[in-house]
Amino acid sequence: MKCPKCSFEQPAQNVECIRCGLIFAKYKKRRSAPPVSKSLTMAREEIPPGVGGIIKNLFFFVKPETNPLIFSARVLLFLIIIVWGLIFVFSTMESNYIGESFWHLVNLPFHEAGHIIFRPLGRFMTSLGGTLGQLLMPLICLVVFIVKTRDPFAASFSTWWLAVNFMDIAPYINDARSGTLPLLGGNTGRTSPYGFHDWEFILGESGLLKYDHGLADFSYMIGTVLMMVAFLWGGYMLFKQYQKLNP
Repeated sequence: MKCPKCSFEQPAQNVECIRCGLIFAKYKKRRSAPPVSKSLTMAREEIPPGVGGIIKNLFFFVKPETNPLIFSARVLLFLIIIVWGLIFVFSTMESNYIGESFWHLVNLPFHEAGHIIFRPLGRFMTSLGGTLGQLLMPLICLVVFIVKTRDPFAASFSTWWLAVNFMDIAPYINDARSGTLPLLGGNTGRTSPYGFHDWEFILGESGLLKYDHGLADFSYMIGTVLMMVAFLWGGYMLFKQYQKLNP
């Protein structure tokens, strides 16, 4: 007999195809089953999955097959962000290690773009826009990777990037009263006119200047927690993709 799926010739008494694994009894049963009406099929598709199903489909989706080359590149990237992330976590905020790292240069254009984007909303939002700009960029990437491209591992990297940004703005917040941190152009908060230092202006105008150290610690803590989430999420997605590796 020939397999109805792959046309491979084999003994008629076989239960399943020795080439493609098709189970003949199930195939015959499926072929002989009455067709399901289109309206019933559409009704089934319209039934939303439970909360657990939605979370799984959004945050833990894995393609049926994983390319070994792409998987290897992702493992390498994951190891890099773990090492780099742990260095950020164990560096003190006062050392401003993250502010002198490569990632500060990556975040800086989005920070400056944020000032421009939010300028029509007034002086306060112009100052706050810098911080919003560098936080919104990885957040937008995260949403796109989850909803549009359905790539949770890439979304976990965006989470890591968002964590880096929260840690990056912490020394800036912490410097609101002291004004000793070097700013763009070589100035500091002390040597610049009022309003040049974003967080001196933001906290000063909102009456929260005395809480600058506490807010900075809170921002650094958020970054640390998000980084741990990114590690766990990315590692789990790599494990699931490993199970789907092409032979």
